[in-house]
Amino acid sequence: MQKAISTCRAGGVIAYPTEAVFGLGCIPIYEHSVRRIIRLKRRSIRKGLILVASETEQLEEFVDFSKIKNLKTVFDSWPGPITWLIPSRQTTPFWLTGEHKTLAVRVSSHNLIKSLCTDLGPIVSTSANPNNARPARSSQRVRSYFHQKIDYVIPAKIVNNKNPTEIRDAQTGNILRSS
Repeated sequence: MQKAISTCRAGGVIAYPTEAVFGLGCIPIYEHSVRRIIRLKRRSIRKGLILVASETEQLEEFVDFSKIKNLKTVFDSWPGPITWLIPSRQTTPFWLTGEHKTLAVRVSSHNLIKSLCTDLGPIVSTSANPNNARPARSSQRVRSYFHQKIDYVIPAKIVNNKNPTEIRDAQTGNILRSS
């Protein structure tokens, strides 16, 4: 775990197991690291990204919870595998939100993610795969996709969830991606 933490602090990119797939992550305020992930995935910066955290307070710098009417529903789902689109703050970098006025955020119950975020604060969480390829479900698949282009791959297994986490719009409650 210390290797992953020091890699992120140095501006590196890590791959780590999430609830269902391996994710690529970095410290979200390091623009060069986020842009590197976007290039690795061959993804448009306009799409936006997900941040995961170990506690709600870590996300307050990036999203404005006061703009959500039914905030209890969001908070009651955390920690857990539901990602919510929350209105972003004006200071939230565009490399995180893309062309959106919201940011996708989750307080994870995954022990490894909680441990990373307890030390680092929130981290970027996007599936470890190039655009249009299946998300990696093992460290071996991460390496086959990206070879030596990831600074550190955490040698751990994913939890047995078969599907990526659910994504919901916090303002409407609509499910945008089901688990």
